[in-house]
Amino acid sequence: MSTKMPSGTQPRGPRRFLLVFLGVTAVIAAVVSFYASSHPDGLEFVAGSTGFLDTAKDSATAGSPLAGYGVAGLQDARLSGGVAGVIGVLVTLLLAGSLAWVLRRRSDSPKA
Repeated sequence: MSTKMPSGTQPRGPRRFLLVFLGVTAVIAAVVSFYASSHPDGLEFVAGSTGFLDTAKDSATAGSPLAGYGVAGLQDARLSGGVAGVIGVLVTLLLAGSLAWVLRRRSDSPKA
């Protein structure tokens, strides 16, 4: 029995899965994130309903490039939020992938 694939077809493997996964993730981060709730989160809601929301101070990171779930310098809210979502996903995947790679290398190293 031959295990050769016909010419012109690509094997289904981790690379294809990764590409599809990254594509779907990018679409969700860039498009679907715009439709997230515009209502305040739980802490902000409680602060508003109990009357101390006006005393809140800006975070130390308020001036950062991705503050407020948007990209500084982009005026279009939809584009700004989408780009921030994609950047956030890429950073998260990079950190998680790096951690997995380090942990895998540690477990593969010979024990002394």
